[in-house]
Amino acid sequence: MKLKYRNFLADASNQDLAILHPQPIISQIPEREKIKHTLTGSSKAVIGTIQVLHQLGYANIQDWTPLLPTSNPGEVMSILVRSIIVQQ
Repeated sequence: MKLKYRNFLADASNQDLAILHPQPIISQIPEREKIKHTLTGSSKAVIGTIQVLHQLGYANIQDWTPLLPTSNPGEVMSILVRSIIVQQ
């Protein structure tokens, strides 16, 4: 087993290996920003819109907050927070 390891090292030293200089990747990482979607209306309208957005493949139903009452009678809201890539 030791001999195989030595042979491997010997073989590797005989090859011309290119030395790679790492480049900073900070500029290559796209900037992300949080965006909030707010649906406000009757519970029927908000639930229906959440279902349509799910059917379109935009957001999973469980990604939305539970229905939250607003200060207006009969009105609720639900919020979806997404992280998007900001184009520069």
